[in-house]
Amino acid sequence: MKIAVLKEQVDGERRVAATPETVRKFVALGATLAVEAGAGQSASIADATYADAGASVADRAAAISGADIVLGVQAPDPATLAGVAPGAWVVASFNPFGERARVDAYAAAGLEALAMEFMPRITRAQSMDILSSQSNLSGYKAVLDAAAEYGRAFPMMMTAAGTISAARVFVMGVGVAGLQAIATARRLGAQVSATDVRAATREQIQSLGAKPIFVESVAGIEGEGTGGYAGEMSPEYQAAQAELVSGHIAKQDIVITTALIPGRPAPRLISAAQVASMKPGSVIVDLAVEQGGNVEGAVAGEIVEVNGVRIVGHRNVPSRLAADASALFSRNLFNFLSAFWDKETGRPVLDAEIGDAIRLTRDGAVVNPRLQP
Repeated sequence: MKIAVLKEQVDGERRVAATPETVRKFVALGATLAVEAGAGQSASIADATYADAGASVADRAAAISGADIVLGVQAPDPATLAGVAPGAWVVASFNPFGERARVDAYAAAGLEALAMEFMPRITRAQSMDILSSQSNLSGYKAVLDAAAEYGRAFPMMMTAAGTISAARVFVMGVGVAGLQAIATARRLGAQVSATDVRAATREQIQSLGAKPIFVESVAGIEGEGTGGYAGEMSPEYQAAQAELVSGHIAKQDIVITTALIPGRPAPRLISAAQVASMKPGSVIVDLAVEQGGNVEGAVAGEIVEVNGVRIVGHRNVPSRLAADASALFSRNLFNFLSAFWDKETGRPVLDAEIGDAIRLTRDGAVVNPRLQP
């Protein structure tokens, strides 16, 4: 069983899909590891370190030649995978809804595409969940990015010259990224509040010492989705939440938005009018900017200023913490493959629950039910 680890080719992608730690673990399972030269350079991992861990380091063609499994952070163009074993697995993040043409190209190439972002959110798959591991870092980095743009201190400071008030931070969307953002802002000394469309998050917000901001005038919360994700809100709830949030946003120094709905554009949480209501010098960080954005006026890959309010729209936020993001991502991949490793055949054999959930293509066809018409 040959496993190839490739150097990422997408602009701005600094992560790598295997580290020396996971290379050693795969070798211990009996696999042969081949790493493309320079694959870990942007994540501060030298080629020699991979070699010391038991991998061969070679150019791309040699690394993928005869590979049974290809590991990537972002799925490579299938046209660059000539030479892999017939029906080889490609285990990576595919963005299946946004990059459907690439999925079709994988089917045409006869490759088996395994999309790690489709990993079901069940207990035994938690250690394989790339969305959670990478979102955790995104939430942390969002607060640091906000602090870098915010021209004031976060904590309250009492000095002989007077008192500096604590920054007011509002987190919208309390999934993995939102919870980490709350915790990080609290550690920096900010006064934190948060909101979400899922009732269960109220206790989570309070457990981190933040103030929950929820609509009380509408019976029930309509945004409970499946698989741990938020869903669509009713029009009544959307109207009530917009009214509540508008008054709250105007008093905030920093707002961090994290709301995503799988397979759909990011929901619009902050309008241009709400941005205009904020004080000059305030900062908004939109973690959903690459999926259309939660904030009106946010631009992917840019920091824009509107009426003195800075809207931060960094792309690929986990990649801005490349070393740690790579360590977590690579462990997710190892945990996934090792959980299904069959010692007799010397290769992983997937079960139906997880295999059918993440498999996009097989035997020349697109087979995932989430991608069917």
